[in-house]
Amino acid sequence: MSLLSVGHARIGYDEVGGGSPVLFVHAGCADRRMWVHQMDALGRRYRAIRYDWRGYGESDDADAPVSRHADLLSVLDAVGEDQAVVVGASDGGRAALDAALTAPERITGLVLIGSGLSGYPWPISMLQQYRDRVHVSIGVDRVQVYRTGTSTHIDPADLDIYSRAETEYLVAGPDRRVADLPPRVWQLALAMDRRLNERAWRASPVAEIVLQSPAVDRLAEIAVPTLVVNGLADVPEIIQLGRILAGTIPRARHLQLPGTGHLPALERPHLVNNAILRFLADQPSPRARLRR
Repeated sequence: MSLLSVGHARIGYDEVGGGSPVLFVHAGCADRRMWVHQMDALGRRYRAIRYDWRGYGESDDADAPVSRHADLLSVLDAVGEDQAVVVGASDGGRAALDAALTAPERITGLVLIGSGLSGYPWPISMLQQYRDRVHVSIGVDRVQVYRTGTSTHIDPADLDIYSRAETEYLVAGPDRRVADLPPRVWQLALAMDRRLNERAWRASPVAEIVLQSPAVDRLAEIAVPTLVVNGLADVPEIIQLGRILAGTIPRARHLQLPGTGHLPALERPHLVNNAILRFLADQPSPRARLRR
């Protein structure tokens, strides 16, 4: 296990390769293991770096309010990089956008996969379906108790049922089932989700520090090349947000992948790897950027 010091926390991370840096930021339903295929493919040409959020994977628990985008920039500091292309999935994409707005000189390109967006209100239809498909699996009241972090006992059956429902809804997609995913994808996605839920249910909730001026009102300020990626079997409201991002960010392109859920990097690695490599090949070298 490799660790970085970010503030007072130890952050689990890996890196491979050399050359221009590419930083991978995982989804809120996963940990850094979701980038297993990208590390291998990109590490042959680039310095590929992935890390676990605080409270996820091999990183320390968050014991104070946390800023995901500030942690992202601190990871770049810790690995000695002034700039990087950032690849973010789901809420990792939200953090990447916020970092690009906070320190635009440090983010040279964005790949946003099934991305979230700070300040964007998820439609009631999505929240209701999440409740009906995931929370109801063990009972809304029980979920609320577990989320306080004060429960003296976590029933392993509850953890299994809830994590299975969450993974099926997000990673497979609302209109697909477990059998629609390759077994290797399902097994890793379920393991990541179960681990993060167990940690979250054993700890007190920690507030997240967000931008005072959220990204939802500032997408026109994103000046770097951006690739937006969505799986078309994902939650429809997430797909719609991808279309908003692609249509509003000035230099954005949109890649939509049929028959793919919320984690295309894990489910369709060859397609995603090729798309990221093409995107990176189109970017000027760091030296060329400095000459401008």
